[in-house]
Amino acid sequence: MNQSNAKKKKFIVLIILLFILTIITFVISLNLGVVRIAPIDVFKTLLGKGTARDQLVLVDFRLPRMILALLIGAGLAVSGAILQGVTKNELADPGILGINSGAGFMVILFIYFFQGSMNSINTLGIFLMPLFALAGAVLAAFLIYVLAWKKGIDPVRLILVGIGVNSGFGAAIIIFQLKMNPQDFMQAAVWLSGDIWGTNWKFVAILTPLILLLLPFALYKAHILNIMNLGDQVATGLGIQVEKERRLLLLAAVALAGFSVAAGGGIAFLGLVAPHIAKRLIGPKHQLFLPITAVLGAFVLLLADTIGKNLLTPTQIPVGIVVAIFSAPYFIFLLMKAK
Repeated sequence: MNQSNAKKKKFIVLIILLFILTIITFVISLNLGVVRIAPIDVFKTLLGKGTARDQLVLVDFRLPRMILALLIGAGLAVSGAILQGVTKNELADPGILGINSGAGFMVILFIYFFQGSMNSINTLGIFLMPLFALAGAVLAAFLIYVLAWKKGIDPVRLILVGIGVNSGFGAAIIIFQLKMNPQDFMQAAVWLSGDIWGTNWKFVAILTPLILLLLPFALYKAHILNIMNLGDQVATGLGIQVEKERRLLLLAAVALAGFSVAAGGGIAFLGLVAPHIAKRLIGPKHQLFLPITAVLGAFVLLLADTIGKNLLTPTQIPVGIVVAIFSAPYFIFLLMKAK
């Protein structure tokens, strides 16, 4: 009982600390950028008393981008946590497995055939893009699941198949990129490397309910993930319909990744690193582990976006590249450590 209470107290402290760090980063990010705005002017603008220029920069450009960073970070982190739990593979990540590439491929197809240009996406297109991204993510997950299945899911086989599927979708994406005009080609290349491009309130309005519905669902299924970690035989013995629950959880992870890709491109490694750090901080119990993972993922992506926007001003580094720079060494460490 004492150990349980200590865990809960640690969880509360960690979640409060992460929220504080996220809020501090949020405020700093509002101030920084190509156009610097003093903190007092930020608060004036948020209260509706700022200048027209500050209103345009903060409300129309920075705020939607930062909210999307929080949503995408939480979505990708929880997606990775679910994938690692369901597959019992600590190297599982929607970017590495090819789920992000599948979603990106369908978005590129949608833009190429129905929108014509990266710059001419209309309101209907903004609504349809998450659905196309979800379809691509589901297709990639289906291919991985079918090709990796051999009397069960072997963790090593899953990673190898995922890397192959990732490469296949990557090649298909390049084929359609080459058919685009040079400007769209460059924009697509930047977006696919991980760039929060839908910086308007329409994307926020669409993605917020989708991601905020899936995150509580993942938390609701936390006890199932705990039981599945004990092994399929034990889970079946405890009355869990293992394959049904596995498919539901995979669908939730794939949907989170797909919706995140629609607005943030192919951000890799975040779904790998955030769950590992969260597990080291709070342990493997998913009721505590998943909320920490979500807040940590949101904080990391917001921080990465803030660094990317300001490191080489006025040039912006795509947030996916910033995440990869810091996360790739950890991924190599996990590969070396894996049996």
